[in-house]
Amino acid sequence: QVQLVESGGGLVQAGGSLRLSCAASGRTFSSYVMGWFRQAPGKERDFVAYITRSSSNTYYTDSVKGRFTISRDNAKNTVTLQMNSLKPEDTAVYYCAAARSGRTYRNPQEYDHWGQGTQVTVSS
Repeated sequence: QVQLVESGGGLVQAGGSLRLSCAASGRTFSSYVMGWFRQAPGKERDFVAYITRSSSNTYYTDSVKGRFTISRDNAKNTVTLQMNSLKPEDTAVYYCAAARSGRTYRNPQEYDHWGQGTQVTVSS
């Protein structure tokens, strides 16, 4: 069992930066692929990025490539999302998620545990 808590959301102007953090409980954090998803009002929950168990691989949705960086520290049971050059269209609730196993790790259905979400608002 793993419990996830996001933090670091807030209000930022377009072009600015924000760092999201996800703290995980338990001793099995390194067994999970970790992902970030986001959901804007009236829209479905969309994939943002994932990182594999030992940080050997990362994957990003096209709209954030070159701007966002996902990382993890298994010793601290944390995963972060560094967001640079933020755009108004990045505005959403951002969720941290953990997957025991999956296929592409780009679908919410592949994840077993979710955080409560943290609001990111980017003003123009």
